[in-house]
Amino acid sequence: MEEKSAFESFELDVNQEIKGYLEEIAKWSYFLSILGFVGVGFMVFGGIAVAITGASNSGIDGFYGAGYATGMALFYILFALLYFFPVQYLFKFSKNMKRALRLTNGQDFKMAFSNLKSHYKFIGIFTIVIISLYILVLIGVAAGAALF
Repeated sequence: MEEKSAFESFELDVNQEIKGYLEEIAKWSYFLSILGFVGVGFMVFGGIAVAITGASNSGIDGFYGAGYATGMALFYILFALLYFFPVQYLFKFSKNMKRALRLTNGQDFKMAFSNLKSHYKFIGIFTIVIISLYILVLIGVAAGAALF
C-alpha cells in the first residue's frame, strides 16, 4: 500500500480573506502585465525607428553609421522578444486567477499558479544569466587590465 506524502494530503483553506488577497494580486499583476506589453510595444517601435533612421543615415561614416543602428535595432527587438515571455506569463496568471476566483474553478486556479511559477522561473534564470555575464565581463576587464 502506498503512503501519501505530507504534501499529497495537504489541503489549502482558501477563505474569504485569502480570496481578497488573491483578487488584489490578480488586479495588480494584470496592471503590471499591461504596462509590460506597452513596454514591449515601445521597444519594438524603438527598434524599428532606429533601424529606419539608421538606414536613412547610411551615408554617415563612423561609430553612428548604419551598422551601429542595425545592431541597436536588433538589440531592442530581441530584448522586446525576451521581455515578452515573462509579461505573458504574468498576464495569464492574472486572467486565470480572476476566472478561478469568479467561477470557483480549481483548474483555472492551478493554471494561474503554473503561469506564476513560469514567470518567476523565467525571471530567475534570466537573472542568473545576467549575473554570469557580469562576472565574465569583470573577469575580462581584470584580465585586460593585468595585461597593461
